[in-house]
Amino acid sequence: MRRSTLFLWAGAGRGIEFSPDTVLKTSEDCMLLKSLNVLRGPNYWSVQHCQLIVLQLDLQPTLADHTDKLPQLARTLTQFLPTLEKRHYARCLCSSLLALPPGQALAEMLACAALELQQLAGTPCHYSDAQPTGKPGEFGVAFQYAEEACGRLAAKAAIRLLGALLTGEHFDLEATLDELRRLHEEEALGPSTASIVNEARQRGIPIVRLDGGSYIQLGYGARQQRIEATISNRTGSIAVDKAGDKHATKQLLSDAFVPVPKGFVLRHVENLPEVLEELSFPIVVKPLDGHQGKGATINIRTPESAREAFARALHYSNRVVVEQHVPGNDFRVLIVNNRYVAAARRTPAAVTGDGRHSIAQLIEEVNRDPRRGNGHANVLTKISIDQGSLDLLARRGYNLDSVPRAGEEVWLKSTANLSTGGTAEDITERVHPVNIRLFERVARIIGLDICGIDIMAPDLFTPIAENGGAVIEVNAAPGFRMHLEPTHGTPRNVAAPVLDMLFPEGKSRIPIVAVTGTNGKTTTTRLIAQMARQGGFATGLTTTDGIYLNNELIYKGDCSGPASAQAVLKDPAVEFAVLECARGGILRNGLGFDQSDVAVITNIAEDHLGLGGIYTLDQLARVKGVVAASVRKGGHVVLNADDDRVYALREHVAGEVLLFSLYPDNIRIQRHCAEGGLAATYDEGYIMLRKGDQLIPIEEVENVPLTHGGAARFNIANVLGATLAAYVSGISMPAIRCILRRFRNSAEDTPGRMNRFELDHVTVLVDYAHNAHGLHALGEYVTAVKKKRSLGVITGVGDRRNEDIIAMGVEAARIFDEIVIRCDADLRGRTEFEISSLLRSGIHQRDPQRKVSYCADELESVDCALAKAQPGDLVVILVDDVQGVLARLKDLQLKRSMAKMAG
Repeated sequence: MRRSTLFLWAGAGRGIEFSPDTVLKTSEDCMLLKSLNVLRGPNYWSVQHCQLIVLQLDLQPTLADHTDKLPQLARTLTQFLPTLEKRHYARCLCSSLLALPPGQALAEMLACAALELQQLAGTPCHYSDAQPTGKPGEFGVAFQYAEEACGRLAAKAAIRLLGALLTGEHFDLEATLDELRRLHEEEALGPSTASIVNEARQRGIPIVRLDGGSYIQLGYGARQQRIEATISNRTGSIAVDKAGDKHATKQLLSDAFVPVPKGFVLRHVENLPEVLEELSFPIVVKPLDGHQGKGATINIRTPESAREAFARALHYSNRVVVEQHVPGNDFRVLIVNNRYVAAARRTPAAVTGDGRHSIAQLIEEVNRDPRRGNGHANVLTKISIDQGSLDLLARRGYNLDSVPRAGEEVWLKSTANLSTGGTAEDITERVHPVNIRLFERVARIIGLDICGIDIMAPDLFTPIAENGGAVIEVNAAPGFRMHLEPTHGTPRNVAAPVLDMLFPEGKSRIPIVAVTGTNGKTTTTRLIAQMARQGGFATGLTTTDGIYLNNELIYKGDCSGPASAQAVLKDPAVEFAVLECARGGILRNGLGFDQSDVAVITNIAEDHLGLGGIYTLDQLARVKGVVAASVRKGGHVVLNADDDRVYALREHVAGEVLLFSLYPDNIRIQRHCAEGGLAATYDEGYIMLRKGDQLIPIEEVENVPLTHGGAARFNIANVLGATLAAYVSGISMPAIRCILRRFRNSAEDTPGRMNRFELDHVTVLVDYAHNAHGLHALGEYVTAVKKKRSLGVITGVGDRRNEDIIAMGVEAARIFDEIVIRCDADLRGRTEFEISSLLRSGIHQRDPQRKVSYCADELESVDCALAKAQPGDLVVILVDDVQGVLARLKDLQLKRSMAKMAG
């Protein structure tokens, strides 16, 4: 995962660099920022508000020194940001502040300040939340952002602002707002792309931004379409190339009897006199492959002006178009999918005199229009003055200090592009039908699916073939701004026909099954993916082992986070996605998808507590519950009815609830089915589906290798959840049964999950159990199948709490007759001595006499355990380096097999 460097101002003019995992200090060391995370999908704080900045703050230093100042801080903050009083999200700044605990009040003030800074910079954001984590003085603060860079800056600025108000330091509000505006301008989508994205969002079409620009994926997997600005993945490269070559475009149109101006393409100004003999003034000079009117000059009436215009055009292209000027108005027509969509009359940037103010003053006044700004993100662009503007004024005998007559219109640009400050009037409903048919034919001739046509004509209300008009240019990637928000006339939703073209059947999603829980996630995920593959789907899979496309490992590593999910959903070949969702990714970035069709929650148990601001099982359940709550309306949520916290999640989901249980007489199952619900149970040796009183036998457990004849009850639970998910995903029953019979705890199907080896009458079991809950479930199997002694190779995970590591020791002593303690290669902040001491403490707490030895290296610990084993023993290896340990055991198995053959 890419790590970005942030910059936090501390005090007046002091700064500290930090990475997301670094503890940070602000003004006078009064506030500690422990982490800053950017969420981009459904998350712990909100399923609806996906774009959030989340800060984990230790406010104890502030509360210790400044608690008595908090009421005054609220008043000072509203004086500094007076618009806060009008915001609904500023609830903590009203009289209720005194009723809040001091830490809560300070956290909420920080959230409000971050939102308000973005509001004042012109990026409306409204949602925020602030909650204690459960650790004294520690709070989580979440607030909405429009652009990620703006959100980061708003977080840092809000922290600095509160620190400055508490300590009396200076805070430069205007400089902060200017920086936020600049970042927004750099990061925000342009209006054309944004209109398509917003229309897609209204239609429920998934949106994935593929780069820092305007390259956007709409939809998931095999049903995706892509756009960049207003070019789609359907737009032909030949058509774009021809549209970019103005001479080639005119030739194609002329051959099709479309009226175009006569013109020539020149490389050298020396050839200009010869061309001027062929054309009569006025003329137009422009770059051959220019855009947005850059380098173009119109209505040229003298050879001197023509040479000057030629020189300007050469700055943008090494070939220059010189053509006949067509008098009239400048029009832009938009054609999508060969159908007429909109039309606008464009007027160049201009000011109207009042007899009192200079042209420079009039420009300044026009630019005060709040609709005008820099770049394309605004309705109108501010008018800027360049040499072309000065030349245009000079031809009228004016300069910037001239005072035009009252009512006199003074043009400042020779072209009518909105990007140079022009204005637009919508005339969509007034274009003559003959012109509409002509313009649709133009788009077909050039081959553009999204096509902007520039026309010069007296009007479009009569056929241009009769009124002397002509098609001047054809544009790929046409801007939508003039149609979306014209200066005058009716706004047009021109994004809608683009999406109608891209998704004619309205289908933009592939089936997504999301799986989470404390244990059993990977096995359940792999099982569902195999069922989908057997059902005929090209399947993408993410797990803690890696990313798979149709059983091919394309990336090895822990891939249970949002980036891995996105990798699968971006792949155009994927027809069905099965995504393992771990708590870490949900907390750091949110889910990697907006919604799923099916969610499976396996169980919720003590693991990872104390990390990421999560200290209790209820908080952990809320994290896992994000996956359930993100299921679309009409989808399905598969819950473990034997787990109280998982079962409680049913109250917070939009999808239909399905239950599974190892016990057919579970009262929750009985009640659920009595109400017509669907469930899966383990009943008299069978995997069963039950709906109401109807029972559907799926498979006898004896025929499901994953369950080891029913001894591995935790895998029966995994099978139940996976079967339900596959069934409601439309996977056929024969495909489900086929995988249940074929899927095994092998190193190939489920590496590191109950992998079994036979070595000289010693059975070796390799499993990834890394918490007490998982080890307890594994212990039930060990107790059921062991013939003589059981030996366990165990470890503790360094970033877990002391009590979690001790609990591993307790469980190990309950299960194993002899124990080998080892350590992972990554100790995660602890020492080998700490981990082994805590494990021994748990072991001796259960049985002071239990035999324990220590071997630091993971692979050496395998050899150590096997050396202690006797025929008939069961050796259980709790693994971290899955591939390394499996390779070691396979090598030992091969060597012993060869030795037997040689003997």
